[in-house]
Amino acid sequence: MVLTAVILGAILGFASVYFQVNENPVVEQINAILPQTQCGQCTFPGCKPYATAIVNGEADINQCPPGGEATIQALANLLGVDAKPLNPENGAEERPTVAFIDEETCIGCTLCIQACPVDAILGAAKQMHTIIAAECTGCDLCLPPCPVDCIDMIEVKSDLQSWHWEQPQNSSKVA
Repeated sequence: MVLTAVILGAILGFASVYFQVNENPVVEQINAILPQTQCGQCTFPGCKPYATAIVNGEADINQCPPGGEATIQALANLLGVDAKPLNPENGAEERPTVAFIDEETCIGCTLCIQACPVDAILGAAKQMHTIIAAECTGCDLCLPPCPVDCIDMIEVKSDLQSWHWEQPQNSSKVA
């Protein structure tokens, strides 16, 4: 029995090395820059497929509204290309938001739970639901399926942990 376990373990170890799939490290670098909202506004089902499409030349670097200009600039710097303005077909850059469920109105249908790409909604069928604010990316995907309109998106207020300097705007005029 032990001999069989050792032999199978050795075979699995060899197979994991022999059949290893090496991903392009640039995909991982791009994915690390993206905001991980998994919102689909870029026309891809998540941030990693969008990163892969950028590397394969199937998508441009300006398709991520949640990341905004800062993400576009970081991607341009990483890839050595010129930054472009955000593509308006994908949406507009907005302040960060988080979902809030009016628990008295919620009927527990679970449609919002199914729609949330990051599992930030906690609840069960026919029970009250709530948002795990630290996990919510503000993607708005939970809003359309809600039959009683009990979900609101509220702006994330800046505090000492989340405040950051605004990016300087490039000015074409020299004073």
